[in-house]
Amino acid sequence: MLVSGALLPTRGAIFPALKSIGLSDGATRRAWGAFGKGQWQIKGLVGVRRDYVTGLEGWMEHRYEGYRPVTVDVTAFWRPMLKNCPSQHYHPAAQRALPAVIIGLAGEVGEINGQRLALPRTIERSHPNDGSEAGLWTGLLKQVGKALDDEDIVVVDAGVKIRDMQGAGIQQYVIRLASNFTARRNVLPDHHRGRQPKYGAVVRPLARQHQGKTKPATTPDEGVVWELKGRFIRVEIWRDMVLPKTVPDPGNSTFDVYAFHDPAFKRPWLLATPVKLTFHSVHALYTDRWPVEQIPLSAKQMLGTHRQFVHTPESVQRLPELALLAGSIVSFLAATLPPLPSGFWDRHPKATPGRFRRTLFGKPFPNDAPLSGQLREKRSVTNHLPKGFLARLPPAMPNASFSAPPLT
Repeated sequence: MLVSGALLPTRGAIFPALKSIGLSDGATRRAWGAFGKGQWQIKGLVGVRRDYVTGLEGWMEHRYEGYRPVTVDVTAFWRPMLKNCPSQHYHPAAQRALPAVIIGLAGEVGEINGQRLALPRTIERSHPNDGSEAGLWTGLLKQVGKALDDEDIVVVDAGVKIRDMQGAGIQQYVIRLASNFTARRNVLPDHHRGRQPKYGAVVRPLARQHQGKTKPATTPDEGVVWELKGRFIRVEIWRDMVLPKTVPDPGNSTFDVYAFHDPAFKRPWLLATPVKLTFHSVHALYTDRWPVEQIPLSAKQMLGTHRQFVHTPESVQRLPELALLAGSIVSFLAATLPPLPSGFWDRHPKATPGRFRRTLFGKPFPNDAPLSGQLREKRSVTNHLPKGFLARLPPAMPNASFSAPPLT
């Protein structure tokens, strides 16, 4: 139902979407019961799918100087009318935070048939006692850090800070910094007169305005001009930096700062990593962060899960989790199957998830698909049981009589 985009014409209503793919009334009820009260977790589904994809011959994971990028991001499913919504997220159009269900997502980057994809490793929900985005990031980074190998390197956007990575125990990362970021040298400056300095010299990678005055950028330790696809990118590097309030010490965790001045972008990329890499690898690692953003796009806009009408606490979390998994599956199937045109006008189709979803749209659920022996119809007699709203009523008391109150 999710992969075929059946939620789009039903505007997010699950029961009509299940019926539209050809399920009987009983199968629709069983699917709803398995979704809301089934004994399953998204972690198991993600693990099974990851093992399947990585075992394929055509899957090629990306590596740069021996490091495999693991990109991490957070996405929101807006629920403005949901009572007691567990969290809020900033909405760009509304320019304020709105009730939303926020989900953390982490995946390794690879490609199949020339299509770059992010294969989910972790789909994390917010903690029941802390629904804030900061709390979700804390738990997500800890979970990602536990599953990292020596060859993995975490890639995140500017919503996370270096101290968050250090607090989660992640020693290998590439992070985008804010444009007003400042750091310090890990050595004390020369002392000439006055008070002995306590911190290293301030390093400002990018110039900025403050109270009508321009604060110039610090001279980089290294600089080079790099040609990439006909563009000349100026790269500036500052080595062995520490956070502003860190006392210089040889045992500190240091990092390098890279500034990429690319004419294709209005603002420079300011990246930091504690791993000694070439600027080519740092640029390629951060570029590999983008495939993780395709999964929410496929899940919400293309599959129709941007509208949700579930209200129990568990279903509110489960539907976004399944939607992200389905969005990843659609992108993967579109990349592995031949390009499917949308119609006679689509003369040069590409392997996109939208075209694949339109091909499945309106098709009934296949009854001849080979299923596991554990997936079978439960042949129980249920005709004598109440259905729907009647099943929620309390059982009638024996030998009880009912009389209507007198009219007044």
